[in-house]
Formats: sequence, structure tokens, C-alpha cells
Amino acid sequence: MKNNQARRDFLIRVSSISAALTAGGILSACGGSESLMVNFDYGVASGDPLSDKVILWTHAKYQDLSDAVVLTWQVASDIEFSRIVSSGSAQAGPDSGYTCKVDATGLSPNQTYFYRFKAGQHTSPIGKTKTLPTGSVSEVKLAVLSCSNYPAGFFNVYSEVGRSDVDVAVHLGDYIYEYAATGYASETAASLGRTSVPANEILTLSDYRMRHAQYKSDADSKQFHANKPIIAVWDDHEFTNDTYKDGAENHTPATEGSFSVRKAAAIQAYHEWMPIRSGSDKAKIYRSFNFGNLLSLHMLDTRSIGRDLQIEITDLINPAKQAAAVAALSSPTRQLLGTEQLQWVQTQMATSQATWQVLGQQVLMARMEFPVSILQALNSSDTSPQALAAGDKAITDYLTAKTKNGLGMQLSASETALLTQPKLGYNLDAWDGYPAAREILLSTAAQLKKRLVVLAGDTHNAWHSNLTLMSGQKVGEEFATSSVSSPGLEAYLALPPAQVKAIFEGVVNDLKWMDSSRRGYLKLSITPAQVQGEWLFIDTISSRTYKVLTPTVNEKRIYSA
Repeated sequence: MKNNQARRDFLIRVSSISAALTAGGILSACGGSESLMVNFDYGVASGDPLSDKVILWTHAKYQDLSDAVVLTWQVASDIEFSRIVSSGSAQAGPDSGYTCKVDATGLSPNQTYFYRFKAGQHTSPIGKTKTLPTGSVSEVKLAVLSCSNYPAGFFNVYSEVGRSDVDVAVHLGDYIYEYAATGYASETAASLGRTSVPANEILTLSDYRMRHAQYKSDADSKQFHANKPIIAVWDDHEFTNDTYKDGAENHTPATEGSFSVRKAAAIQAYHEWMPIRSGSDKAKIYRSFNFGNLLSLHMLDTRSIGRDLQIEITDLINPAKQAAAVAALSSPTRQLLGTEQLQWVQTQMATSQATWQVLGQQVLMARMEFPVSILQALNSSDTSPQALAAGDKAITDYLTAKTKNGLGMQLSASETALLTQPKLGYNLDAWDGYPAAREILLSTAAQLKKRLVVLAGDTHNAWHSNLTLMSGQKVGEEFATSSVSSPGLEAYLALPPAQVKAIFEGVVNDLKWMDSSRRGYLKLSITPAQVQGEWLFIDTISSRTYKVLTPTVNEKRIYSA
């Protein structure tokens, strides 16, 4: 009798669920839903805000069942949800990894809203979002972030952005990392309780879903997403290291299978787990956002859709490979965006009436050019005392010649040769490796007489630079953010941060300021008259107890066009 009763109760429970799902309804008290625990373990998020709508996101799953969860969602003008302005139903099921995205419409411009999801008697955390303004806009505040590496340390930067007064968070990619648990930046992961899952390098759809879920499980990440709408693009690590359109440095087809299959899995998981508006072709994520008459934000993909294979700097200084590498680097058809995306952003800038044109993209666009003599001397694979001494001498000799020339002093023949020698970008994974593509894009802005600001991430360090054409004409300025947690140049170079800063600022002509060693984010305050970038750094990612460092005068940079 006891067993029969248990079986009867089970059948009643299953039939209740099936009936609710078939009807497309919501599980309620009369269906016995109190016993069906729905987990909202990854919180809520909002993104891709427009003036009248915004994407809402959550993950919902029954504790003990694999069935799809039928949800209702609500948007209200007050946190008590007494004034609901938009609502609807949706579901989270196995086809989407139990994620759910809805486009909440019928909203008003420049308004703060609260939102939530419900499944029967279970309610998600409450999120807060904001729509974009229209018409005449006096100021917009953006938080610019990049490179959030879970095993590297705590997401304290996310916590700060979530508490800030910015209108929108702009994430420039490397939102997740693909490495195995013992891979990149994992040295302290075990002691911090932040070991990557799955333990393997992620390759399959299931792998990518698990890794996204782990990042979304972080308490600071959940607080950040619940408080700020996000506009995001991917970089390479959402796929795998140094991705280009047909492959990646960190992908071996012989042992890891087809790159196109892996790429498709990464794209699917990204659209499932990020509050991004998904079109018919999910590989195309370039899109624009208009903040009234003040700024147009054009989000670009410099990584997966149009990028030609990167050139290695070692090939440019290797006599056996130099000719082919130089030919590739100087090719007028060499692509970073691809022709379709380039034409799209050119059209967007041409038709925009906003005061500022802002490009949200991944990699440094400014010319980070070093003399060949320094690049040859700074061999990263050789850290012997002799190699370090040779690097120091090459830098000192060049800076001495540059200083003397600036003062109008007589130069020796060798010093003149140092100043006239060829220069190369120190990182050809950035726009320095695609000079023709950069020239076309910057020339477009110049010809249109647009006030141009470029945002960048990727390097894990902070930069402020002029953007110039090959002729030397200034076209705009670049503001590049540090990382949320990924290690920067301090982890790669056997030099004190102050020395790294002195070298880069002394050697690179277009560089105005940099920070080489701290984690943080970039706060942009944009008005009709100027763009102010303020880099906000934290003192540690190794503890959840941290402090925000007071910005110095140099860490507040203003561009007035």
C-alpha cells in the first residue's frame, strides 16, 4: 500500500507538470507546484538596452527534473512591482541549456526599471536595468570592462561596477576563458577556491555551457549583472586563444576536431548565457546603440568573423621568413573586420548625427610601435642576465637619441640611424598587425569629420593614446581598460611596473599614458564638450576584502575634440 501510494503521488506530480507545459501555462498552487523546486542559481541579467526595450536573462531549472521550466517575467517602474509596465511568458529548457532570454518591449526612454522571473511560487532575484535616452542628452556614464578570468582571482571589479553610478556597462570580451583547470592564470586557483570547471580545456557545447555557468555563479558577477545593463562583445577566449576567422593558436584539429564545430558551440553557448540580442546569424554580433544626440556606440567584432591569420613578430625579424611576413603585413587587402563589417560601420558613422562616434572593440588600435632594435633585443624567451642587459642598452640608446633630438642637440650617425630605423607594433595581434585595415577605418572617420573615440580591452592593462593616420594626422583618441582579473604586463616582463611604464611612454610616440600592473575598470563620462576617462583600480583580487585606489591626476584623462 505504501509503495502504491508513492507511485500514485509520483504519477500525479508528473501529469501536473506535463499538463502545465502542454498548455503553455504557469505552474501554480493548484497544480501542486509548491513541491517543485525551481532554481535561479545564476541570478538575472539585462543587456542590449535600447530606448524602448531591453533583453532580460535568467537560468531556471527544476531541482530534480530535466523538463523545461515555464516562466513569467515582469518589468516594473518600482521595486515593489506595484506598477508593472511590461510582462510576458517564456521558458527555459534543455535546448538552451536552461537559459531564458526575452526582449521586454513597451518601455520609455532613459528610465530605470526593475524586473524578475517567476515559476509558480518561485521567484528569481530582482534585477535593475535602464533604457537608453533619446533627444538632447547632456551626459552618459559608461563602465568599460574586459578580461574576467575566474581562476585568476575574485571579481571585485564587477562588485565595484555594480555599485557605481554608470548608466551601462560595456564589456569588450574575454568574458570567460577556455583553458584547462591547470592552464593560464591558475596558479592560485585552488587556494582561492576558483578551480575551473570542467577541468579540461573546453571544446564542446556542454563544456562551454559549464564554463559560462561557473562564471555566472560568482557572487560578484551576479550582483553586477543584477544592477547594470550590459552591452557586450566577445574576444578570443570565448572561443580559444588567438582566434581568427578560420582557426586559433590554441586549437589543434588533429586532436581537438573541427574548429568550425568548436566555434559554433562557443557561439551558441555565448548567445545562451549572455543578455545579447540574437539575430538570425549569431556569428554577427556587430551592432549600434544610440544615446540620443550625444553618442553612437558601434560594437565591433575584431576576432572571429573577418580576421586574417595573425603575423608573428618573430617572422618579421627572421631572415628566412621576413619577406613573406612583410608582404602579408603590408597587403592592402589584409582584413581584421572583414569587408561586410567594415562597410557596415562606415555606414553607421556616416548616418549618425551624434556628437561622438565611439567604437567598442577588443584590441588596441593605437600605434604601439617599437624600433626594431628594441624588439630584437627584448627576446621574451631569453631572460638571461646578458639578454636583459642587451635589452636595457637598446632602450637606453634609443631614448637617449630621442631626447637629444627633441632638444635640438647634435646627433651622431649611430643615433640618427636609431631614430630612422623601421618600427613595428609590439603586438601584431592588435590593429598594428593590420595597418591597411586600420588606415581605412581611421580615414573614414577623418573624411566624415567625426569626433572619434575607440575603446579597447584585451591587453589586461590601461592605455590612453592618440589615434593617427600614417601621415601623422590625429583622428581621435583611444581609451583602453585594464582587466577584471587577468594578469597584465607585470606577469610577463621581468621588469618593475614603473620601468615598464617609462619604457612604453618614452618609446611609443602616440601613447599618452599607461598603467602596467593593476586590475580595474575604465569609467567614461561623456558630454557634448569632452570625454573623460577615469581608471579605477583595486588593490587586490586575491581576497574579497579590497579597497578602491584613489585615482591620481594622470588617471583622469580628458579628450576635448
